[in-house]
Amino acid sequence: MSKRDPLVFYQHMLDHSREAVALVQGKMRADIDTERLLNLALVRLLEIIGEAANRISEEEQARHPEIPWPQIVSLRNRLIHGYDSVDFDILWQIVTEDLPPLIVSLEAIVSLK
Repeated sequence: MSKRDPLVFYQHMLDHSREAVALVQGKMRADIDTERLLNLALVRLLEIIGEAANRISEEEQARHPEIPWPQIVSLRNRLIHGYDSVDFDILWQIVTEDLPPLIVSLEAIVSLK
């Protein structure tokens, strides 16, 4: 498996998505405001998910239209460039509502590769 193999990036997306979801288990939305390390960890994990998605070729992305590629990459860009204006309500929604179905899709993709 080469460093540019899309499986590497799918696995990064999957691992970091799982980690983000695990971090919020037993937490409430307000915890992001009071727990600095949780806040920083979630932002960083989402940045990595977006960067890994961005490294997957357009051709490969087209094989998996169930993945919201533009939204994932756009989120990464917003987190990086708008680091001083992150909306933690949206961050919470992404981690609690959007990542679990993404994990299911990524598990299916990784199992086929």
